[in-house]
Amino acid sequence: MVIDKLDNLSKYVALNPLFADVVEFLKTNDLNALEEGKHFIKDKDLFVNITTAKGRAKEAATIETHINMIDIQIPLSCDETFGYTPLCDLPTTFEYNAEKDITKYGTTLAQTYVTLKPMQMGIFFPQDGHAPCISENEGIKKAIFKVRCR
Repeated sequence: MVIDKLDNLSKYVALNPLFADVVEFLKTNDLNALEEGKHFIKDKDLFVNITTAKGRAKEAATIETHINMIDIQIPLSCDETFGYTPLCDLPTTFEYNAEKDITKYGTTLAQTYVTLKPMQMGIFFPQDGHAPCISENEGIKKAIFKVRCR
């Protein structure tokens, strides 16, 4: 997991070659001006989903992991808290949904929490269990870049 300002994403391009494409996309696109929905950058290997998610309490947040994609999650409208638990510490009894590339671990409380301000980013790799959308705000406008693992 990486937590940083979105302006610093270029410092992480060595972690995945598609991160450079995200940096280029951000140079020519204003995330706050994009319409809600999926915007494909490199077919299904790289896209951004602009969405308004419902805020929830820590106790109601669902931890998730992905096998094939890295999430770069960016709150746009308000602070958003993320729970974090390493994959190796999560139970193995939950089923992976290959079509959606997600395993949901129910409302197990995360080991730790971090709050991001608008235009900060959380980069979640396949080994990072994360519980997004923790907020007292009713709606969280956010951008979620989905980046194919290489």
